[in-house]
Amino acid sequence: MPLLGAAPSLFGADNPRQKRLGVCTYSYNIHWKAARDGHPKARFKDTLEFLEYCHQLGAGGVQIGVGSRDADFAKKLRAKADAYGMYFEGQASLPQQSSDVDRFEAELFAAKEAGAAVVRTAMLGGRRYETFDSAEAFRQFAEKSWQSLTLAEPVLKKHRVRLAIENHKDRRVPELVELLKRISSEYVGVCVDVGNNIALLEEPMTVVEALAPFAFSTHLKDMAVQEYEEGFLLSEVPLGEGFLDLKKMVIALQKANPAIQFSLEMITRDPLKIPCLTKKYWATMESVSGAQLAGALKMVRGHAAKKPLPQTSGLDLDRQLEFEDENVKTSFACARRDLDL
Repeated sequence: MPLLGAAPSLFGADNPRQKRLGVCTYSYNIHWKAARDGHPKARFKDTLEFLEYCHQLGAGGVQIGVGSRDADFAKKLRAKADAYGMYFEGQASLPQQSSDVDRFEAELFAAKEAGAAVVRTAMLGGRRYETFDSAEAFRQFAEKSWQSLTLAEPVLKKHRVRLAIENHKDRRVPELVELLKRISSEYVGVCVDVGNNIALLEEPMTVVEALAPFAFSTHLKDMAVQEYEEGFLLSEVPLGEGFLDLKKMVIALQKANPAIQFSLEMITRDPLKIPCLTKKYWATMESVSGAQLAGALKMVRGHAAKKPLPQTSGLDLDRQLEFEDENVKTSFACARRDLDL
């Protein structure tokens, strides 16, 4: 692991030999919206300012899109990240058709110019059980996303950049692994989100262990759950406040890929409803057994949060901004105290 310069931070000096937790852009969704709306308390307005703010937090790096910015902007971003000893991972949307490949290549090139060796993507913007009403609709999505991946892979190979596909509440582990084996490319792997597949009734540590051999990147988070009448509620909470075995997950991912970086994805929002007791939920989940549903519900009951899950509804924007920042800072404190990050 390369030595990282000890940057001043809100939490004190860092061990220069220690891998440090980074920040995914989605940890600050509320701030980004406030910035777009011109809110005076938004702490950053663009990628460079975001990198600067994350440096002040003591972050080891960032995961964020550059778009297809000009070369000067990308070079400024790279110079600042290098000066701070921070990693940079990009984000890009897969090409939807042949005419979209140039746009994808421009985004990939800009990310590489900014210092990214890994670019994160997601194949579905929404959630499987909310987006699709039938098995056929999901099958069409799966085929279209495969075509997108085959358009992207030669571009990845050309620029020698790795694509990390997030398990984004779209594919269960066997489906995602099958996709990776089908493309069989050293440039295509996974951004392992350690909590997302709970929504697809999969046990989180089992998910991490299955995806670790393909891991290029991570979204590190902690999760809390509670039952409700149609299934269960799922909520990101600050690291250390949920039920995930984060230490074991970090060890498994680092063992599989010692170069992997850990990017915090602490999304501050209302709990997500996972309506696993409704008909629509099962429209695309025909391969899942009753035993697997029972296992998921047992997990939820065994780890049910004792206090209400966090909410942003009912908070004014100033308080939402404070709450989001507090959640990130609390997560950093836990990462340093308990996870050696």
